[in-house]
Amino acid sequence: MVLVPGGPARVGSERYYPEERPVREVRVGAVWFDPHPVTNAEFARFVDDTGHVTVAEVAPDPADFPGADPELLVPGSQVFTPTPGPVDLVDWTRWWRWQPGAQWRAPDGPGSSWQQVADHPVVHVGWEDALAYAAWAGKDLPTEAEWEHAARGGLVDRDYAWGDELSPGGELLANTWQGRFPWQDQDPRGHRRTSPVGSYPPNGYGLLDMIGNVWEWTGSPWTTSHTGAEPAPCCGGTAVRETDRKVTKGGSHLCSPDYCRRYRPAARQGHGVRDTTSHVGFRCVRRG
Repeated sequence: MVLVPGGPARVGSERYYPEERPVREVRVGAVWFDPHPVTNAEFARFVDDTGHVTVAEVAPDPADFPGADPELLVPGSQVFTPTPGPVDLVDWTRWWRWQPGAQWRAPDGPGSSWQQVADHPVVHVGWEDALAYAAWAGKDLPTEAEWEHAARGGLVDRDYAWGDELSPGGELLANTWQGRFPWQDQDPRGHRRTSPVGSYPPNGYGLLDMIGNVWEWTGSPWTTSHTGAEPAPCCGGTAVRETDRKVTKGGSHLCSPDYCRRYRPAARQGHGVRDTTSHVGFRCVRRG
């Protein structure tokens, strides 16, 4: 694990989306962070040891989805699928599909295997799955403030985890969407979805993949802003009660300049605790 020093910290941004406002001055303690998101191989050891069954492996409760097609109320998860061409970016259902059988063992659905991406972040995990793993490992999930402070890597009032430019000198510093979203991904490294952890440089604290690759669960309840502003729509919707959301941080491989500019430490998104997708994972912390 990597020790992130404590101290005063600035959380939020006034320059981008409403839910990031206002900037808050907080104080965080020193926290040990996993150096990278939990991988499929690490999660497999947890499941082998405990027999844990993830949210995506259990059929949805019909009471939570009144009027839903019974054929869709089967174990599965949301999987990103590129569109054949440009689409209305307001309609996230154009690129997200419910895939029966998709779960951490089969990230793209039946026929796929976690073993093909053992060193990639585990996905299709709900908040309670992340908590269960953390408890097994003797750890916890970070708070939003702890996560954002760690993601900044010691920098103050910078847009990105590495400075003020998204791609300084044309260098790609995180796994984010390259091209026209959601149909034209031109990542020169060939990362069309998640990437092996550590494929990009660490931040100032030595942490990997804090930005891009996958959104990461925190332990913090979702609020529509730091004082109540409405959030901007992004990155796939969820149909859950407001109290059932937690803050996710870091953006993912689906964030792009023309759709979701959330590849920044201050960026935040509310995610339903039992909603699973192919672009949300987690990492753990240990305090004290």
